[in-house]
Amino acid sequence: MRKEKRLLQGLVTAVAVAIPTGTQAQQRPNIILFMVDDMGWQDTSVAFWNRRTPLNDTYETPNMERLAREGMLFSQAYAAPISSPSRCSLMTGANAARHRVTNWTLRRDESTDIDDPVVRTPEWNYNGIAQQTITTQQQTITTQQPSPATHVFSARTFVDILRANGYHTIHVGKAHWGALDTPGERPEHLGFEVNIAGHAAGGPATYLSERNYGHDADGNATSPMATPGLQKYWQTGTFLTEALTKECLAALDTAKQTGKPFYLYMSHYAVHIPIDRDQRYYQKYRDKGLSEKEAAYAALIEGMDHSLGEILQWLDDNNLARNTVVIFMSDNGGYATGSYYRDEPLYTQNAPLRSGKGSLLEGGIREPMMVRWPGVVKEGSRCDSYVMIEDFYPTILEMAGIGSYRVPQTVDGRSFMPLLRRTGDPSRGRALIWNFPNVWGNTGPGISLNCAIRQDEWKLIYNYKTGEKELYNIDRDISEAHNLASERPDVVKRLSRRLGRQLRKMKAQRPIFKATGQPCPWPDE
Repeated sequence: MRKEKRLLQGLVTAVAVAIPTGTQAQQRPNIILFMVDDMGWQDTSVAFWNRRTPLNDTYETPNMERLAREGMLFSQAYAAPISSPSRCSLMTGANAARHRVTNWTLRRDESTDIDDPVVRTPEWNYNGIAQQTITTQQQTITTQQPSPATHVFSARTFVDILRANGYHTIHVGKAHWGALDTPGERPEHLGFEVNIAGHAAGGPATYLSERNYGHDADGNATSPMATPGLQKYWQTGTFLTEALTKECLAALDTAKQTGKPFYLYMSHYAVHIPIDRDQRYYQKYRDKGLSEKEAAYAALIEGMDHSLGEILQWLDDNNLARNTVVIFMSDNGGYATGSYYRDEPLYTQNAPLRSGKGSLLEGGIREPMMVRWPGVVKEGSRCDSYVMIEDFYPTILEMAGIGSYRVPQTVDGRSFMPLLRRTGDPSRGRALIWNFPNVWGNTGPGISLNCAIRQDEWKLIYNYKTGEKELYNIDRDISEAHNLASERPDVVKRLSRRLGRQLRKMKAQRPIFKATGQPCPWPDE
């Protein structure tokens, strides 16, 4: 009994709500989270800013436009600067500073976290997240295991809670929650009943069926990034985005037959590198005058958008649109650091935002987000309050009518249901926190060895290695062109104090100076 009490310490319990059964269960909404990989805030014909931009006029995403007309557009949705931290926060509701998956989920010997000449990076949770359950007299819950020896963050995912409460759970596409041969490698270990093409890789080896999505003629993977389980599409000319969509629609057909509400995580590998040419759309963008690189990128975006349209059409055809929540989101900012795949000048690919993937500047963390929920969310509405990737955890559970759940981890996310219903603003006065004490590998403005805080209109970025602080008024300076740190020392001091306090509270990690063996100072030291 004493052991059980220790395991239950620190559990988060929401207000109890009865789980619907019978006819009521049929009315619980289906939930689709359509996640795009590495999609920038401006990689769309939808204007997420207060005006259209040249990029909005370059790309063609008619189905995103439809979603914006029929739902709510979020102009200030945030995630982590790279994939694994965002996806682990999504699944656990914990901020990356707390779960410590602050860089890619890779075994340490495979890691790209390159030591800096001056500092060494902390031993972050490079094996990702894991889920373990125990049975008490009350219910099945997850044990709390910080697991420093195995570099895994243990938590109960919201997907597992959905499954335990009668939802049919489907994963399609990219997972990237755990390294090879770790518990988080397989979506089935994290609450999904169906897994299509999800594994440890953070991107595809290739989108081309002509290359068997990264396998040789005998079916052997030629790369750890090879996409599994799609053999029937090999050598058919089916682009990976299209193959995943076909498998998704088949899984939805099966889900409908179960009679259960379903949760679909449609997690595309697009628009992650390599920027292979989706021939369905490539020539159109060449004819519009784009270079070969940029036409390939634009085609990758439109192929993703077509997939969204196929899913929306399936909902219409099956009379499920009115009882299905559709959420659109990206996991980090658009790729802007390499001229092999993007035209120069670099760090401009997310304009008016500065920099891109890997950066704590807006280009690396601000995402395109929309929510459609007929009868709940006002059509054609817009939300300018900010939200964070960990907010999806409590929000999706609230959407599902699940108000009573127990988890071992601290859930940092806040439900944005009041924003959807327009009944309140949980973001007012709230501080968003980022911690990236790692070296990503690519270089550029705002990338690596830093942390940041956003509160109201102000944003502070602190570099662990140099001690430099940057302060921006995001409402007035969306491009972060004017560092106001020297002009507003009062704001710098206030935000530094709050950032330092929050990081300590979360037991965040810091880089360590090689010369002294001491950690870099906190931002308020």
